[in-house]
Amino acid sequence: MIEPRCSAFSAALAEPQSGTAATARAWVCLEQPGPWGRDALLESHLDPELGAELVRRSSGTGVRVLLIRRPGTHPDRHVPQRRRVYLASCAPGASWLERADLTDPEELLELDFTALGQGRSTGFGTPETGPLLLVCTNGKRDVCCALAGRPIVADLAARHGDAVWECTHTGGHRFSPTGVLLPSGYLYGRLDTGFAEELLAARAVVVDRCRGRSYWSKAGQVAEVAVRARLGERGDALVVEPERRHDATTWTVLVRHADGREWQVSVTERALPPARPTGCGKEPAIPTALVVTAVDQLVPVA
Repeated sequence: MIEPRCSAFSAALAEPQSGTAATARAWVCLEQPGPWGRDALLESHLDPELGAELVRRSSGTGVRVLLIRRPGTHPDRHVPQRRRVYLASCAPGASWLERADLTDPEELLELDFTALGQGRSTGFGTPETGPLLLVCTNGKRDVCCALAGRPIVADLAARHGDAVWECTHTGGHRFSPTGVLLPSGYLYGRLDTGFAEELLAARAVVVDRCRGRSYWSKAGQVAEVAVRARLGERGDALVVEPERRHDATTWTVLVRHADGREWQVSVTERALPPARPTGCGKEPAIPTALVVTAVDQLVPVA
């Protein structure tokens, strides 16, 4: 008997996706052909010492490091070849994307991770207009990602070339196929080819299937998506202030619009029975989700 995949359970139960995005203020995406293990930076054909050093240097900077590879077969013939790297800052209203082609991946150690995490260009790459769509296909982390992600990437690649890449784990296997849109830093789940085409063409924020913007905390992600949905706002016009936590399961988040309007958003964590695997191979458990219980527009003081 074939066990249902974790993504099938999640979709069948209509598990909410908002507030499930990885948190990162900036992204480094390094091309690495060949197979990827569960912990890809340490378990691939990338030198594991280099992978460990990238983890160390990015830790605490707000930068997340991914491996990427071109769609299709993934032979790594262990011969020197140039590697593509993308750098992205997701700062609201000031996001940017750069690319560089490296002779040796160790050149990435010259990058100032702290500056990148603060949104400053380091001159390491050249500007790209984007958008760049990364789709998780890290099957050794969760088989759903490979089974669901690879067909989408393969279908898109013929039309979009280097605008679409496979990538390593970004979290939320149960929402597979999952994708990261750079430089904005919005993550999406339950992709299909048509919806991925929409993301690449939109040049705006798409609320449908949005897991949140990586720049914000989990509660901030939920609050921002809720305000966007209420307004129909598609521009890069919202800023989320640090949330106020009231107890273990409730928060209040202030969301500001560039035009001066403000909303107070109430967020709570709720259990989502029944128990189900939250990842392929995991024991069944009852997941939780952050949900919005109120969105109140604040009246400016005269």
